[in-house]
Amino acid sequence: MITIEIANQQDVLEVDEERLLAAARGVLTDAAIDEALISLAIVDDPTIHDLNRRYLEHDYATDVLSFVLERTETRLEGEVIVSSETAVSQSRLWGWSAEDEMLLYVIHGMLHLVGIGDATSEEREEMRRREGECLARFGLVPHWEDSDE
Repeated sequence: MITIEIANQQDVLEVDEERLLAAARGVLTDAAIDEALISLAIVDDPTIHDLNRRYLEHDYATDVLSFVLERTETRLEGEVIVSSETAVSQSRLWGWSAEDEMLLYVIHGMLHLVGIGDATSEEREEMRRREGECLARFGLVPHWEDSDE
């Protein structure tokens, strides 16, 4: 059984909860996770800044945070927190909608929960590949495919 709960704690961006749920479920399905309890929170920059400082000792707002609470081969409990304000500002830089940017954040955070890292260049390459596959399900091409990043 997979349960994903969304807590929309911001008023900056209208949220398509079904789209975000579909993205999160897709990542879990790809990872062969058949039992999960996921909390997905959509917050503003001050809130994610506070969480980033408190839990990771990074004194700045960020796009997404993810926390694994418990994970086995087929079971996962975790939290993904995304910033709507960062999605709005970053989407302008990349030339797509804030909703698409937020979708990327949810996918990225979920990929971290299932064990995909991004600390090394090899891990970043795998993360981007997996993000691209997930975004393609929504008819989206990632912005980095058009850049030199």
